[in-house]
Amino acid sequence: MENKANPSKSLFDIDGKPEFGKSFPIALQHLLAMIIGNALPSLLLTNTLKGTEFAVSSNEAVYVIQAGMFIAAIATFLQLYPVLKVGAKLPVVMGVSFAYIPVLLAIGKRYGYEAVYGAQIVGGLVAFLCGLSIKKIRKFFPPIVSGTVVLTIGLSLYPVAIGYMAGGNGNPLYGSGWQWAVAFLTLVTVLACNMFGKGLVKLASILIGIIVGYIVSLIVNATVAPGFVNFTNVVESNWFTLPKIMPFKPDFPSDAVITMAIMYIVNSIQAIGDISSTTVGGMDREATDDEISGGIKCNGIASIIGAFIGALPTATYSQNVGIVSMTKVTARRVIAITATMIAIAGFIPKFGGLMMSIPQCVIGGATISVFAQITMNGIKLINQEELSMRNSTIVGLGLALGMGITSVPQATETMPEKLQMIFTSSPVVIATLTVFFLNIILPKKTLAQEQKEREEMDK
Repeated sequence: MENKANPSKSLFDIDGKPEFGKSFPIALQHLLAMIIGNALPSLLLTNTLKGTEFAVSSNEAVYVIQAGMFIAAIATFLQLYPVLKVGAKLPVVMGVSFAYIPVLLAIGKRYGYEAVYGAQIVGGLVAFLCGLSIKKIRKFFPPIVSGTVVLTIGLSLYPVAIGYMAGGNGNPLYGSGWQWAVAFLTLVTVLACNMFGKGLVKLASILIGIIVGYIVSLIVNATVAPGFVNFTNVVESNWFTLPKIMPFKPDFPSDAVITMAIMYIVNSIQAIGDISSTTVGGMDREATDDEISGGIKCNGIASIIGAFIGALPTATYSQNVGIVSMTKVTARRVIAITATMIAIAGFIPKFGGLMMSIPQCVIGGATISVFAQITMNGIKLINQEELSMRNSTIVGLGLALGMGITSVPQATETMPEKLQMIFTSSPVVIATLTVFFLNIILPKKTLAQEQKEREEMDK
């Protein structure tokens, strides 16, 4: 037990107070692992809506990135130091999540930012309620269900990444050889660092890939393709900003709200895995119900706060869970240093302007590997259960209906618009509904039971 007169300075004690010199390198690893991922969803949304009726100014686009930094810091601090049982009191890093991108893009393209933030507020409330009742609803999301959902998220993001690798919407150089060359160079760099690198190089593989792709883009811009890199946002951005209250007035279209609520339920179940992995990997014990409940409630509250300051939905960051599991460093003070650095980045709009200057082909080359990993994580979850005929049917139909219906938009043109949004805006929603209800309705049968049935038929 820790002596209050002589508190622990161990990196491996959750309540330890290690010296800054020991803490900083590990805190920096956590920062490098999450900071680009935290900015990319905001970049994807703002770039996707560029040129549409819902496009925002460059300064507003930069601010959305900055707001994502603010909310990541707030949410991480809340996980470390809970308030009124909101927070897991664990070394968990939070940030803006890739998982919501298909839904965010669908809502944004139909209704704009206001509906994104309105739906996010309701989604945050749903997540908070999930946290309160997680023990009751957890049984409805076994690996076969949650895995299919995660797999669908990964598959649905591939067209987004490929579009970015080609240069992004509205780019006059879309599909040119230079776009693809830089995109693949970025992808190869990420893979090389991830597969052959060690330590910081491996952890920061995406960051290194983006830096390499950006440097080559600068060379291309200066030699063969002027305009390849746009520095306008870097030049025009201020050096300092503060969080703004309601930069976008929330709107609440019912179909957008329902769609986002479904995503928050799914993400709440995924959070169980990250929180459990943190305690199992870092402390060799299972997570308690209070830790899981507090962690999910924290995500809900953080998302609500985020909507009011212009930040996108948050989630626990699996890559940072991996660092905790690998290093066994669980001292909350270390993650607090990370959160402080994230907050500092939020106060500097030049950072967001720099992110906006990264060519979309570089972003596509860096993120397609992330989306591929999401897909494989879904497959891993599915494989935790037997692939009996029953389970194969659930997975197959979930993917078939989710990916199939949304890939043929003209097939649903006669549907009321509200239903189109709920059921066809994102393959994730319809896949989630399909596997959720099939798992409840279809009788549970093991491979052995199915084999026995076939043997009885031969008698």
